[in-house]
Amino acid sequence: MPAQRLPLALGVLGFALGGFFDGILLHQVLQWHHFLSLVGGEALRDIRVQILWDGLFHVAVYAIALLGLGLLWRARSGLGELRGLRLLGWALLGFGIWQLVDVVGFHWIVGIHRIRVDVPNPLAWDIGWLAVIGLPPLLAGAWLLRRGDAGPPGRGGLRVAAMLALAVIGAAPVAALPPTDATTALVLFRPGMGLEGAVAAVSAAEGRIVWADASGELVAVDLGEAGSAWTLYRRGAMLVGTGLPVANCLGWSRI
Repeated sequence: MPAQRLPLALGVLGFALGGFFDGILLHQVLQWHHFLSLVGGEALRDIRVQILWDGLFHVAVYAIALLGLGLLWRARSGLGELRGLRLLGWALLGFGIWQLVDVVGFHWIVGIHRIRVDVPNPLAWDIGWLAVIGLPPLLAGAWLLRRGDAGPPGRGGLRVAAMLALAVIGAAPVAALPPTDATTALVLFRPGMGLEGAVAAVSAAEGRIVWADASGELVAVDLGEAGSAWTLYRRGAMLVGTGLPVANCLGWSRI
């Protein structure tokens, strides 16, 4: 029955929102870690590799979000049979479960990053994150699932489902936004372009290179008010910090 599939759909959407929340806040806004910050090897110390894996992380989260939206669409006929509080409870459980998976799985078992990698006691930050961000939605979700049986079914389920779907869909442009006071973007060009090709592309986009790595294929570009990120894409850029959601980590990465 469609109504029986709704808890899974809402849980997957909440799980995806947890990934969006972490990626936007920790990778971009606070810049406390990259996805592979603690993975050894000289090749992985390259900022381009770190940025690439941040982008791949977002691709994976978008895939999970699309799965949740697809499940929700298939089960939409059952929205009138469940109360909105129960659906919200499942979404909150999914959000909290993401935090557990991230900290326990990626931080403690796999060890590829921590909440903060630049502090003397990262374990305390991990535990604090779980206490502040992970545990409350789990408790709130469990409470709503118990309380959500009260009252007759109505349109609350449809409203909650629409709200969560819009939150997931809206995460893409929010994730892509650069800092409001910044005109500089990091641009990763396709392999083989070199500095000469990057200079030509940036000139065509009416920008100015302010920094470049040794290969010339990762550059910081001041686009000013007239510069065009889309021209950079047409001229060989693979990722631009002010452009597509997959590339959003570029725009927030420190040089």
